[in-house]
Amino acid sequence: MSVYLHDIPMTEAQRRIREALQEAGLWQVLGIETLPLSEALVGRVTAEPVWARLSSPHYHSAAMDGFALRAEDTDGAMPTAPVTLLVGSHAAYVDTGDVLPEWANAVVPIENVEALDQNGRPADDPRHPYMIRLRAALPPWTHVRPMGEDIVATQLVLPAGHVLRPVDLGAIAACGYTDIAVTRKPRVAILPTGDELVPIGTPVKPGDIIEFNSLVLAAQVASWGGEPIRYPITPDDENLILERVREAAQESDLILLNAGSSAGSEDYSARVIERLGELIFHGVAVRPGHPVIFGMIGRPGESAGAKVPILGVPGYPVSAALTGEIFVEPLIALWTGRPATQPEEVEAVLTRKITSPAGDEDYVRVVIGEVGGRTVAAPLARGAGVITSLVRADGILVIPSGIQGIEAGEKVRVRLYTSSRVLNRTIFAIGSHDMSLDLLAQFLAERGLRLVSANVGSLGGLIALRRGEAHLAGSHLLDPETGVYNLRYVRQYLPNEAVMIVRWVGREQGLIVRPGNPKGIKGLEDLVRSDVMFVNRQRGAGTRVLLDYHLGRLGINSEAIRGYQQEEYTHLAVAAAVASGRADCGLGVTAAAKALGLDFVPLFQEAYDLIIPCKYLEDERIKPVFDLMHEPRFRQAVAQLPGYDVGQMGIVVQGC
Repeated sequence: MSVYLHDIPMTEAQRRIREALQEAGLWQVLGIETLPLSEALVGRVTAEPVWARLSSPHYHSAAMDGFALRAEDTDGAMPTAPVTLLVGSHAAYVDTGDVLPEWANAVVPIENVEALDQNGRPADDPRHPYMIRLRAALPPWTHVRPMGEDIVATQLVLPAGHVLRPVDLGAIAACGYTDIAVTRKPRVAILPTGDELVPIGTPVKPGDIIEFNSLVLAAQVASWGGEPIRYPITPDDENLILERVREAAQESDLILLNAGSSAGSEDYSARVIERLGELIFHGVAVRPGHPVIFGMIGRPGESAGAKVPILGVPGYPVSAALTGEIFVEPLIALWTGRPATQPEEVEAVLTRKITSPAGDEDYVRVVIGEVGGRTVAAPLARGAGVITSLVRADGILVIPSGIQGIEAGEKVRVRLYTSSRVLNRTIFAIGSHDMSLDLLAQFLAERGLRLVSANVGSLGGLIALRRGEAHLAGSHLLDPETGVYNLRYVRQYLPNEAVMIVRWVGREQGLIVRPGNPKGIKGLEDLVRSDVMFVNRQRGAGTRVLLDYHLGRLGINSEAIRGYQQEEYTHLAVAAAVASGRADCGLGVTAAAKALGLDFVPLFQEAYDLIIPCKYLEDERIKPVFDLMHEPRFRQAVAQLPGYDVGQMGIVVQGC
């Protein structure tokens, strides 16, 4: 018979923990705090999405040391026919990063000019000449970092639940923040107990055990985003342990009571928990780590409903460390709002036979190698006290309950300690830009997934699918002959690829103009006016295809449009060009105009679809995308974008 109160399966233990925390109101993020960016150290978790408040750069910036000028003033410049410009009236010296003068639209590097004095001789100071001579013409916006080149105001910079990295702090600052909302770190008390334990650095004698479990557990807690609180060693005295646990309950969110979790004469953990609260289970069918305890105790000095979870952690080092991985890490992930760690798994061939207790989940440490073109897994020493087996291990092989062993040569799945799980939980979306994809990224982040978008236009997305570079592509390519979106182009560019076309959103396209529409722009006919500067989308973009289609219907020659060759890759970038004064108008969606406080002249309704190769439909990363198409909260969030219609979201236009 088991010496434990209940020898329960792992799934049952996890269920009881979840129910106990839900009842105590602890199955959620523990709290949010706002920190200055200088104190928001890496490893903290964003509590809210970070939407850019400010474009970066927020002004037109010189990208080179040189002279700011009007590109038009350099027309015709050639090596045999140079152009000379007076400094002050037609050129101004700028250093890299300087604000571009309002009248300028290009920068010529200082090494590409001849700096002259007023007599036409080389100037003494090349940065302060009387005039400059150029032997090559410059296109507009050469060597200029335009407003919004890096970040455009209102775009998603970081989702909630994102673990901060050093570069993230720079991006947050660049987009207008001085502080950041992060989830509160859970405080985890670690209480080592035992008469045989001695502190690190103490001279040891036979029978002494250096107490390092609390060091390992504290490092685990810190690496997972918690705040460890290490207590001194408590002797094997039930009343002393009880007082130490009661003290810890006043200042912590979780207590790890290390050792004393078995059934020996000096194993007091279970009795202490019962005296202070409720013992929920004692013993889990897992090796190593069998005598795990879990309970809920009251928080001294607070209401009767205030509870603190407590884990009785086995004393053997491997058992203690694995208990942290199995039980503590998921709790810290829950409380900080990040996804729980999902180790990468590889398939390997076992090098030797393993026997296993039939009733337990067995965690076997292995090393991994490539031998003869095969991935092989060699088991390490299995003792619960062999801490070096964890140090050496490349991964863990979990033998399920009910299996008594695995023969050499069998294929097994190994959970790697060094993981590329982030990449394996990434969805690559290449194609047309759409603002709803930022919302999709946030909602997917809540599910532990990452959406990476590359904005190359609708045609570029179809080509990426053909080359196997993306999981899905956004497209809104209008067939001018049929008026149907995307079908013709999918058949043309993906003739040998089975794909599904799913209606994503309906969008309103029109001309983004400055507030108040000072130039009175009413339609595409106004684009040929000499006083109107247009900003276009790149070749292959669905918006550009739409523009060209309607220009053709109106009989307008694109060469008559000032700025037709001036290209941007997203709707927000078009809006930024208008907001910064670089253009008077550009074709885009309503939401982009409203995001930057611009006015909008509605012109067309269009369909924006997701193109997904059929071979990816069973991919676990893609299924949540389909789930979100039918989730009311997500549909409502997209519908709130100005000019968006989600009435047909999720309708299959072409199936597999």
